[in-house]
Amino acid sequence: MESREVVEANRVAWNLTAGAYAADVEADIQRLQLGVLSLFDHELRLLGKLSPWCGRAIHLQCSHGQDALSLWKLGAREVVGVDLSEAMLALAQRKSDALQAPATWVHSDILSTPEALNASADLVYTGKGALPWMMDLAAWARVVTRLLKPGGLLYVFEGHPLDWVWEPDAREYRLRRDGSGYFSEAPRVNDTFPASYLQRATEAGEAAPLARERQWTLGDVLNAVIGAGLRIERLEERPEPFWRLLTNLPEKQVEKLPHTFSLLARK
Repeated sequence: MESREVVEANRVAWNLTAGAYAADVEADIQRLQLGVLSLFDHELRLLGKLSPWCGRAIHLQCSHGQDALSLWKLGAREVVGVDLSEAMLALAQRKSDALQAPATWVHSDILSTPEALNASADLVYTGKGALPWMMDLAAWARVVTRLLKPGGLLYVFEGHPLDWVWEPDAREYRLRRDGSGYFSEAPRVNDTFPASYLQRATEAGEAAPLARERQWTLGDVLNAVIGAGLRIERLEERPEPFWRLLTNLPEKQVEKLPHTFSLLARK
C-alpha cells in the first residue's frame, strides 16, 4: 500500500478504536481533577515542573487527550493536541471542556501539522505507541523541529523497538512466528492492540479495519532527530513497559530486557 492509503486506513481504524476509551471519559476527568496524572514517574523526573518554562506544550498523536491534559496539570500554561482521529479528539474535547482547560485539539495527519503552530512550542511531547504509526520518520522529525521554539525541548517516551521481535502471547522470550525482526522495514498489520478491539467492535459478517504499523530501530529514531537539527540531551532505556504487551511472560523475565525508552532533545 502507498503511504497515503496506510494513513487513511489507520485513521478509520483509530476512529473505531476510540470506542475503547469512551466509557472512561468521566473517570479520566475525575482523575485529572484530583491531580492524578497519566505520566509515569520517570517522565515526571525527566520533565520536572513545567510551569517555570513551558508556555505551550504540543502533543503529537495525542489520542484521547489524557497525556496532553496531564502536561497542563504539570504546569504547561497551554496544550495543543494533534491527532489523525476525529473520534479520539472528540473525547479529548469533552475532557478539556469539563476541566475548562486551555487546550486546543487539531485534526491532522502529523506530517501536515498546521504551519500556524511553527516555532510556538516550548515542549513537543509524543510516544507511548506513537512512532510505529509514522511511515516517514525523517519527515516526522522535521515537523518536530519546525514546531519548537529555539531552545524548545522534544520529549519522546516510547515502546522499545526490541519489543517488535517478540511473540506477544509466548510464556518466554520467543521470536515472532511471522519472522519480523528488529531491522524489518515493511509496514505490517497490527495484531495486538488496536487489532484486538477492532475485531470485537466490528459487526458480524463485516471485515475489521486493518491498522498498519512500521518498525523503527533506536538508531533510526536518534538519527532522524539529529538529522532534523536537534541536539540529543539524554537517552534512557527502561524495563517497565508503558502497557503490558507480553501478557504471559513472568514479571521477572519482563524485567530482564528494555521495553521503553525516553529521549530528550533540544532545538
